[in-house]
Amino acid sequence: MKRNRTLVIATRNKGKTAEIRNLLNAFPVTIKNLDDFGPIPEVVEDGDTFDENAYKKASFTARVLGYPALSDDSGLMVEALNGAPGVHSARYAGPDATDAQRCSKLLAELENQSNRRAAFECVISLAAPTGPALTYEGRCEGTITHAPAGTNGFGYDPVFFYPPLNKTFAQLTMDEKSRVSHRGKALQEFREEFDKVLKWIDRHMPEPEIIG
Repeated sequence: MKRNRTLVIATRNKGKTAEIRNLLNAFPVTIKNLDDFGPIPEVVEDGDTFDENAYKKASFTARVLGYPALSDDSGLMVEALNGAPGVHSARYAGPDATDAQRCSKLLAELENQSNRRAAFECVISLAAPTGPALTYEGRCEGTITHAPAGTNGFGYDPVFFYPPLNKTFAQLTMDEKSRVSHRGKALQEFREEFDKVLKWIDRHMPEPEIIG
């Protein structure tokens, strides 16, 4: 009998959920996110690295909900800003800022900079309720534009220009972005280890014994 596995993506971000669900659609798992559950406490992302934050979110979510949880922490690192916004990418323009406000702040910071080189980095953590985790990483290099372009994606996608495709991330289709993005690369590595991941989940999530 085929096991019914549930994997929780530790986010309420609809764009991120859709992107990850699209990449993992071949997995024999039911994909849920935090909106599928009642209120749970927010995780304070106070780690110094993407790795720390990803594990913290995944581990906390797995323990609270009792399912394996997948979390990513990713951010934009701009060379001229000494790697900023980095782990603070989501909070760069303040805790309640919109994506457009974050992009505007970044463009203002780079107004007089000729060096526009930047990279997105992503660390994905898959944690079991008992604590162990698997980690996957991805990186994508590009440049920061002088003005937003495109309406797809989320976050800094409208200002991140990807030279090989001559478009910003926000001008790419979801499939195009999934092939080349930092998160896409990390998830592709995750998907390539499909058999190992399922065995790992089964090992750390023993099937309930059916009595009767």
